[in-house]
Amino acid sequence: MPSMSDQAPDKDKLLDALLQSPSYRRADEDLEFLGRDELRAIRLQLELLKPELAQIQEGIHSTIVVFGSARLVEPAEARARLAQAEAAHAQKPDDPDRRQAVAVARRHLALSPFYNQAREFARIVSSSCQCNDHCEFVIVTGGGPGIMEAANRGAADAGAKSIGFNITLPHEQHPNPYITPNLCFQFRYFAIRKMHFLLRAKALVAFPGGFGTMDELFEALTLIQTGKVTGLTVVLLGRAFWDRLINWPMLIEEGLISPSDAQLFRYAETAQEAWNIISANHRPAPSA
Repeated sequence: MPSMSDQAPDKDKLLDALLQSPSYRRADEDLEFLGRDELRAIRLQLELLKPELAQIQEGIHSTIVVFGSARLVEPAEARARLAQAEAAHAQKPDDPDRRQAVAVARRHLALSPFYNQAREFARIVSSSCQCNDHCEFVIVTGGGPGIMEAANRGAADAGAKSIGFNITLPHEQHPNPYITPNLCFQFRYFAIRKMHFLLRAKALVAFPGGFGTMDELFEALTLIQTGKVTGLTVVLLGRAFWDRLINWPMLIEEGLISPSDAQLFRYAETAQEAWNIISANHRPAPSA
């Protein structure tokens, strides 16, 4: 007959099993638990708090938000992409997809100077407003490529801080390399990301873009129109693009917006003109 000691379970194995159990894992270290649907409210709070504390620590007092397409690249790259599209089309001239790719590449080349304008705008702002840890009018972008990259790059050209609010998407996306490392954030929720765009913003500058740019622009305009946000200067770069995209007069004629709503934003054609509009409205303190 086996002894009691022979029948006793291995205490060390039992203890190890307990320590490895998900239930024993501390709640703040249990990523599976934190990812549950019931914890959404906690995740929202964390996404609001983490970037806020980081910006306080970095001394960020005010910001300027730059929106624009992730698909627009600098002129040299746009020319190279057009050459590649034309070479591919030449191999199969009857292919409608390749013909369309050439047309898009030509349009992107025509829009590519906006990359340089975004870069120059951020350089002007950052060199004017950041010096000796004076962190006013810090450039903020969505953290991705294209116009966002250009703006973060312009701040880096001036040796200044800039912020990137990246978002987790179904397809892979990486932040651009010009964001200040301590101010590069990744969001799960668009809503909290949008809140952070405007929490410290004194101005919003919108370059040509697609759905994301229009979403962010119209949300800002709605908040200004309804009085939820005050003191925010909105500048649209490239009037020809915006007038072709949005029929503002029709909205007024149909009575869907008031004539005064057309004054909620201004147009600019150059980086310097955009900065002149913003600085006239807000008169930032001298960086020195």
